[in-house]
Amino acid sequence: MVKESIESQCRSFIEEKIDRYLEIEHQGIIGGHYFAHASSECIYLYRDGYFIGAVMMSHAINEGIIKFVAERNGIERHKTDGTTKTIAELIDEFRGKSIISDVCADASMGIWKSFRADIHHMNPTVATIDFQKLAQQNLKHLSAI
Repeated sequence: MVKESIESQCRSFIEEKIDRYLEIEHQGIIGGHYFAHASSECIYLYRDGYFIGAVMMSHAINEGIIKFVAERNGIERHKTDGTTKTIAELIDEFRGKSIISDVCADASMGIWKSFRADIHHMNPTVATIDFQKLAQQNLKHLSAI
């Protein structure tokens, strides 16, 4: 009985899942990097309708990519006063040094500014967020990155 119920539920949502999978025009992340598996799983979360999880993962993947780019390009992540540069500061530095394109920088900043702190700290603001729309937007940004 339970098995049949789960199978029926899966069949009833298959068209929605296919549409969501195709609408984000995702790109595969180069395998072998530590954020590749998370990137694939983020796409599956969105496809399957787990929008809050997809948004949270998009934030983490974006930050992982930024840290990776900093490391690969010898960009120091700490300021002279010992504090850590923010992701936004790193993105601006990459843009200024032409390490990433304006399109990539804008997409990365779009993810960074997409209610990251509110969502990760479950501030009351989360009650007003359209997570499906935000997840779609962030996955499209990841595709651009």
